[in-house]
Amino acid sequence: MKFGIIRERKNPPDRRVVFSPEACKKLSATFTDAQLIIEPSPIRVFSDAEYTTAGIEVADKMEECDVLIGVKEVPIANLIPNKKYFFFSHTFKKQPYNKALLQAILTKHIELFDHEVITGVKGQRLVAFGRYAGIVGAYNGIRAYGLKFNLFVLPKAETLVDQQALIAELRKVELPNIKILLTGKGRVGNGAEEMLSAMGLKKVTVADYLNNEFTQPVYCQIDAAEYNKRQDGVRGSKSDFFNNPEAYKSNFFRFAKVTDLFIAGHFFGEGAPYLYTREDAKKSDFKIKVVADISCDIDGPVGTTIRASTIADPVYGYDPITESEVHFREPNAIAVMAVDNLPCELPRDASVGFGESFLKYVIPAFFNGDKDGILERARMTKDGKLTQKYAYLQDYVDHDTVAN
Repeated sequence: MKFGIIRERKNPPDRRVVFSPEACKKLSATFTDAQLIIEPSPIRVFSDAEYTTAGIEVADKMEECDVLIGVKEVPIANLIPNKKYFFFSHTFKKQPYNKALLQAILTKHIELFDHEVITGVKGQRLVAFGRYAGIVGAYNGIRAYGLKFNLFVLPKAETLVDQQALIAELRKVELPNIKILLTGKGRVGNGAEEMLSAMGLKKVTVADYLNNEFTQPVYCQIDAAEYNKRQDGVRGSKSDFFNNPEAYKSNFFRFAKVTDLFIAGHFFGEGAPYLYTREDAKKSDFKIKVVADISCDIDGPVGTTIRASTIADPVYGYDPITESEVHFREPNAIAVMAVDNLPCELPRDASVGFGESFLKYVIPAFFNGDKDGILERARMTKDGKLTQKYAYLQDYVDHDTVAN
C-alpha cells in the first residue's frame, strides 16, 4: 500500500506535517508492505532533504498513492479523484465555509477520513494537536501580559525552535504577584499547565486561590465541575455536566473577581453555559485584564473574544463598556490573545507528537483489517456518498452542488 504525504497548500501557510522523517523510517520498518512518498514542499518544517537522508522517496507522485495524508483542508482544485484522504476538513459540524469542499469530495468519489473524528471505541479522540495549542497558548498568554503592562517582551513563539526554547524564555520572566487561572484538564489544558509548571509557578487549590493573597505569582487549574453548577442546587459532577449541560449555569464569576490572567483551555459543548458574558465583563469587580483564549469560540463562552487574532498580530484590546475593539494597552482594555491556529507556531514538536499518535493508532488499521473500527468510525464519505454515521450532513451538501 502506498501512502503519500501531501504538500500543504492552504493559506496562510501551515508548516506542520503528519509524519516527520523519523516517523517515516519507523513506519517503513514496522510495516514492510507500506511504501511512503513525500510530495516536495518549500514550506514544510522538515525539508525535502531530511526525508531523502532518511531514505524516504520525495517525488511528485501523489497520483500513484492509495492514501493521501495532510493536515489542513486540501484546495478543491488539488483534490485527486478516487483517493483516500486524511486531513482536517472542518465539515462535520456543517461549517458553511467548507460546504463546497465536502461537495467536491463527494463528486470526486473521494474517501474522506477526518483527523478530528478518529476515535477509539469509547469515543475518545486518538490524534490531535491540542497539547501543542495549550503549550503555545500559555506562552502567548504570559507574553500578552508582559505587553499589556509593558513589563517585558518575549519573542514570538514562531521564532523559537521547540517547547524547550519557549520554556527557557519564560524562565527569564519575573512576574508580579498575579493570579493565573487555567480552565480545562484535557490535552489543551494540560499542555498549558506544562508551561506554567515549567516556569516554576506555584500551583494552588481552588479554595486558596479564591480566598488567599500570595507573595508570589500563582496559578490554579480548574475543570467544568468547578466553573459550573447545577441550576437545581443538586451537587453536580464532571460526567453529569457533559451529559446534561443544559442543567447547569456558570459559577465562573467568583474566579473572575480574583484573576489577573485567564488562560482558557476548556472544551465547550453545545448547550453548555458561557463562562462569562459581555455583561459580566462590565461589572466593577470583574478583575481579569488579560485573556489567552486557546479555545477561541467567537462570541461564545469567553465573552471578551470578539474575533480570532493572528500569529502575525496576536493581541487586541476589548473595551468592556463599549463592547468594541481598542488598543490592548488602553487602561480600560482587556488584552485578548485568541490565535486560532496555535500549533502552527510550534510546527516541529506538533508534527512529531501528532505523527506518533497517527502511527500508533491509524496506520495499523490498514494492515489488521481495521479490527478496532478506527477507519470505519472516521470514514465520512465513500463511493460518492456520505457514510451512515455522517448521513446527518446530507442537507448540508444538498444545495449548490459543485460540478465535476
